[in-house]
Amino acid sequence: MQHTGLKLRMAFVGTILFAFYAALAGVALAMFGTGIWPIVAVGTLLFVGFQYKVGKWAALRSVGAQDMPEDQYPEIHRMVERLSDDMGIDKPTLKVAQMGVPNAFATGRRGAGVVVVSTELMQILTRDELEGVIAHELAHIRNRDVVTMVLGQSIAAMVGIAVQWVVILAGDNDFADFILGWIAGIVAQMLVMVFVLAISRYREYVADADAREHIGSGEPLARALEKIQSGSQHADQTRIDDSTAALCIFDSEKGLLRSILATHPPVEKRIERLRA
Repeated sequence: MQHTGLKLRMAFVGTILFAFYAALAGVALAMFGTGIWPIVAVGTLLFVGFQYKVGKWAALRSVGAQDMPEDQYPEIHRMVERLSDDMGIDKPTLKVAQMGVPNAFATGRRGAGVVVVSTELMQILTRDELEGVIAHELAHIRNRDVVTMVLGQSIAAMVGIAVQWVVILAGDNDFADFILGWIAGIVAQMLVMVFVLAISRYREYVADADAREHIGSGEPLARALEKIQSGSQHADQTRIDDSTAALCIFDSEKGLLRSILATHPPVEKRIERLRA
């Protein structure tokens, strides 16, 4: 499916993120000279690669994800093979975890993707509902959403670190300058993340639409989201931390600040679009 809206938003956000990165590189060049450029370029690649590798490892470890045995879950493996072939991607690694809540998430990239499904999710969903959830996660892998988010988060982090040290070095290097620099760095990072999270929310709509296209209807995924929301509200505890929740199909956190900095659109709006 060609998402014109996504492409336009990606172009807009990408331009803004590139402007932030260009400003960051410009500051480095102004402070250290043109000889620093190779270090800036290589450092950026290493930083993004480190964020990607560590983020993937931490997400899987945080929920205790284990390989999903094909002999115990043959139907799910066949389902993923069929959907992956339909989407034109390699079959990702399948893992299962006890998350404390019904949920699922994807991490990695094309050719090295991983889909994690909670045991709680498999207990409450019917076959077609689970197919809708898995199709949603495969769409994230096909659309390179995880890589895009890591790149955006890395730029935000680098901008925050740069602003922090610019403020510190511009002062007298006393304790007050360190505090001011720390605050300025956080504000700068949050400013960049506003743009990154805006595209993240739209990508959830796109993954929903892709899932609806590949399973033939939006109703199974809509029902799945209703069950996931209900199951999460009644769960006593969860093993999903904030960083992993950003990858999940459903994020139950609420509040004014979380609404502004949300990685997911309201589930009610997603269900409404799926059933439209």
